[in-house]
Amino acid sequence: MKLILAIIRIAKMQETKSALQAAGLPSFTAMPVLGRGNGHGDMEKAHNYDAEHRDLIQEVPRLKSKRMITLVVTDENKDKAVETLIKANQTGASGDGKIFVIDNVDSVHIRTAESGDKTLD
Repeated sequence: MKLILAIIRIAKMQETKSALQAAGLPSFTAMPVLGRGNGHGDMEKAHNYDAEHRDLIQEVPRLKSKRMITLVVTDENKDKAVETLIKANQTGASGDGKIFVIDNVDSVHIRTAESGDKTLD
C-alpha cells in the first residue's frame, strides 16, 4: 500500500480529477497549500524588465498557491497513479509540481473496522 502526495498547479486540478477518475482511482483528498520549489519563476520574469525597473523586484521568491492531492493506492496501482498524475500535470515548465510516494503501513475503514487493501477503492 502506498501513500501518494502530489503538489500540483491549481489550474490543473480539474484535469487531474478527471484523469484519476478515468484511471479508476477516484478517491483522493485535495487541499490548498503554499510553497516554492527550486525554480526561479519570479526572477525569470524580472529579467525581462528593463534595467531601470529590475532592481525594484524583490530577490526573495514568493510562496505560490498550489494544491496537494493525497491518495492511498495498492502497490499494484502505484505506477498507474504516478503515470496518471504526470500525464495530467506535465507542462514542461518550472512549477509543474512534485509527486512523493511513501510506504503506507495500513488503512482502516472507520465504519466497518476493516483494514488493509480491501478498504481502498
